[in-house]
Amino acid sequence: MLFKKLLRTTLQYKAQFISMIIMIAIGIGVFVGFNMEWHSLEKNTNSYFEETAFADYRIYSEKGFSETDINKIKEIEGIEEANRILAVDVENINNSDALSLNVLEEYTVSKFHLVKGLEYNQNSEGFWLSDKYAEANDIKLNDELTISYKGFVITGNVIGLIKASEHMVCVADDNQVMPNYESYGYVYTNPNMIFNKLGFELYTQINIISSLEKSEIEKKISDELDMTLLVLSKDENVSYVGATSEVSEGKTMGSILPVLFLAIGFLTMITTMHRVTSNEKIQIGTLKAIGFKNRKILLHYTTFGLFIGLLGSILGIGIGFIIAKIIIAPNGMMSTFIDMPTWDLTMPWWCIIIIIITLLALTLISALSVRKMLKGSAAESLRPYTPKKMKNILLEKTKLWNKLSFSNRWNIRDIFRNKMRSIMTLIGVLGCTILLVGGLGMKDTMDSFVSLIDDELYNYNTRININEAANNIDAINLSNQYNGDWASSSSISLNGETISLEIYNINNDTIRFIDEDDNRVKLSNDGAYVCLRLLEKYKIGDVITISPYGNDKTYEIRIAGALRSVMSENIVMTDEYAESINYEYKITSIYTNYKLDEIADNNIIDSKQTKASVVDSYNSFLDIMNVMVLLLVAAAIVLGVVVLYNLGVMNYTERYKELSTLKVVGFNDKQVGKILISQNIWLTIIGIILVLPFGYLVLRILISTLGKDMELKLTLGVPTYIISLLVTLGVSLFVSFLIAKKNKKIDMVEALKRRD
Repeated sequence: MLFKKLLRTTLQYKAQFISMIIMIAIGIGVFVGFNMEWHSLEKNTNSYFEETAFADYRIYSEKGFSETDINKIKEIEGIEEANRILAVDVENINNSDALSLNVLEEYTVSKFHLVKGLEYNQNSEGFWLSDKYAEANDIKLNDELTISYKGFVITGNVIGLIKASEHMVCVADDNQVMPNYESYGYVYTNPNMIFNKLGFELYTQINIISSLEKSEIEKKISDELDMTLLVLSKDENVSYVGATSEVSEGKTMGSILPVLFLAIGFLTMITTMHRVTSNEKIQIGTLKAIGFKNRKILLHYTTFGLFIGLLGSILGIGIGFIIAKIIIAPNGMMSTFIDMPTWDLTMPWWCIIIIIITLLALTLISALSVRKMLKGSAAESLRPYTPKKMKNILLEKTKLWNKLSFSNRWNIRDIFRNKMRSIMTLIGVLGCTILLVGGLGMKDTMDSFVSLIDDELYNYNTRININEAANNIDAINLSNQYNGDWASSSSISLNGETISLEIYNINNDTIRFIDEDDNRVKLSNDGAYVCLRLLEKYKIGDVITISPYGNDKTYEIRIAGALRSVMSENIVMTDEYAESINYEYKITSIYTNYKLDEIADNNIIDSKQTKASVVDSYNSFLDIMNVMVLLLVAAAIVLGVVVLYNLGVMNYTERYKELSTLKVVGFNDKQVGKILISQNIWLTIIGIILVLPFGYLVLRILISTLGKDMELKLTLGVPTYIISLLVTLGVSLFVSFLIAKKNKKIDMVEALKRRD
């Protein structure tokens, strides 16, 4: 009997139950999906790092490391493995692309994962090439590859296609945020293949596996080799940082969005189950009268919460897998940024616990909702539910009240009579608009950032990268030849922190600088400029001490101002100021407005890069961001429709007799519909007004999480607010019209015969 009643009641309140199932499914789906995403990424990358013996530390020296140096480092207590490596950019002669050449002295640290071809062998003649670069450039196994390094041309066959954790995020430099395998990749070979052709041995890097702290490593190596060297931990490696940043972003998204959906789902459940059990009060009294015990009735109505939770959770887990698969897959969103061999999906164990807790909470909500109705005798339960008597609101005591139309007064009283339903409507509007403002505002911010780079900061056509063997005089002559500006970029130590030092000679306006307010700044020769992130630790006018790696010299520099940096944490100065403090620098790049094909090959040129390729890299990042924005917009619309429709149906059901009374006394369907629509619109407008500061706050959280490696400036255009408000208002109107159409089906005679 109770099972049949369960089915009948479910059909009677199907709109409310379906909306709650959808809300729970979305909340569980977003929670499971984003947590699966970051957990799977973390597990897959950790496995990849372990398989390829990813280095904990990297030591750099332009002069190179001798065999004596590596032996001394290997003997340091706490260092498990150490390996000399040559890691330099070379040119692919076949298509003028840049390639990162990696030569391992021993195959122990920073190995690669073989996708296809021959295993690594110290005596093999050939190259192991990035499989993604090979695919993008239509290179097959056994094809001939010719590279140029230090004026030497080296030719060999591609004997293996690989993936390397050191290049898991394969970008040319800090100016590139997304890999572009059509123009940049990596290649591995053995020492015999390179050094036999060069006629000399050069290892510019030592990769180390050690559990020691960075400060310990730096001190021990400095003491052992009697010099200060650039030591970077894996936390400063672009591949490791890229992976951990994505994990961190996934954790943030997995903690913000699910909380919003589940919280609204729980509140909707509380409101709906309270109304359902109130409407079922006579049914409950009837069951008690014919002999059903309270425990049996309680179990019956508790089943609704359990059923909603189970079905919502099952659908949510399916949605979660779909979300995770869209992001974590060989051809998913993340694969455009991260290149790894395994894309397995795994659900964290705590997701199951959270789902069980959600089920228990929903069941408890149902139990508590009906428990109040079970108090007293069967006769008391058979009495219809009587709402609390409402006192006159403050507005009714004013002269304004009498000037309001009947429909306005009726709606105002109903809003205050049903406070919980009104609050839930506001929360639904808030949630919808917050997601829209946050998502579209993030797009505004990134679009503004890329536009700033393309139209303002980078005013060149081609960047020429100078190899480390070139001298400054040759580099300056080359810069003059192409009417260019030149720069030196190197890593320095600032109070133990590794910072990029950039020295510029700008005469042709190819590179520009801006302050915090995006105003152009002309570099002066009386000091250095720090990025905004460093301005949090130092202030303008301070004198700071920097130390270049590779020697024990220190330099005191004055902070003349602050600049907004694009990517790296840096210090900027002019060449004249550098010379005034006797700072020795090496020119590393030239910026010119000559086109790529107009720049002739030269033995001091390491590689060439167009501004368009840099901007394309940012645009690729924007493509991923746009998918996320679409997901947020879709989630916002679904949230708005589900919550507002559920509450609208509840409003219609509760006011069924009142609406029929209005029709009896002469109100037509259009007038009754207008009353229903106007109340929803009022609450929507109030919610929209309240949402403005919350939307801004959510946007700040998203920017600080998703763009923490960039100095992003929050941009929230007026069109974004207008679009967000119009979409929310449109959702509200759409739902209101759906509800308003129901008044045509009101049976006035049946409604007025109801017991109230």
